[in-house]
Amino acid sequence: MPSLDVNDTTLHYEDEGAGPALLFLHGWGTSGRTWGAQLPDFTRDHRVVTVDWRGCGRSARPVRGNTIAGVVSDLVALIGALRLDRPVVIGSSIGGSFATELGVRRPELIAGVVPVGAPGYWPSTQARAQAELVAGLRRDRAGTVAGWVPGWYAPGTAPALIDWTVRQILDSGVYIDEHQATADGYDPRPTLPGLQVPIHYIHGELDTAIPLEVARTCAALTPGAAVSVIAGAGHMPHQELPDRFNAALRAALTPMAPAARATA
Repeated sequence: MPSLDVNDTTLHYEDEGAGPALLFLHGWGTSGRTWGAQLPDFTRDHRVVTVDWRGCGRSARPVRGNTIAGVVSDLVALIGALRLDRPVVIGSSIGGSFATELGVRRPELIAGVVPVGAPGYWPSTQARAQAELVAGLRRDRAGTVAGWVPGWYAPGTAPALIDWTVRQILDSGVYIDEHQATADGYDPRPTLPGLQVPIHYIHGELDTAIPLEVARTCAALTPGAAVSVIAGAGHMPHQELPDRFNAALRAALTPMAPAARATA
């Protein structure tokens, strides 16, 4: 099981395929396994790295560093240690925030960003809901997660997929709750006009966790940004409708490829 020691923690990752590099980041509490429907397709012509960020999946569960800055620092170290040549970074939910912040803070390291159902500024408008979520996680973690996660998915999603997501979150460390506790203080909108790497938002049409309007608002603030909408999908389109998602991701990657080759 490949792992990497960075910033006083240990990250599990998987690294397969050859070609332009892609770095996939999962959402809150899950793991790199959520990209299982993308691996067979994209490893055919890309180097694909998935990582369980700190506190999640098969990685360590440290008390400290469970912030956007902490995770971005881990990603910088990971890119360097694996010698990834300007990967495009694809991030689901809060993973999209990590990817965006990596583009803001270290644009020279990556070729582009693809946020998938990223929260953007939305939690900063939902302070009461965030406080209630954090209180629920502290009071009844299992019940709160089991009641919350089904709303991530569109109607008709297989119950087994929802149950698997719940299990992953409950298997992750409790210290990742700091991301939820501080989410209402994060708003990327002031930095987006100055983003120096290409960004393409992918969002589920039926996402009730993060409204589609969030992606459209963020894209409107970012020069050259685009939005692809996955019809019939909720917050996790890469799992719900992987064929549609994979096609949208390939289309999003096409204009980013020249940026990756320019410094090769």
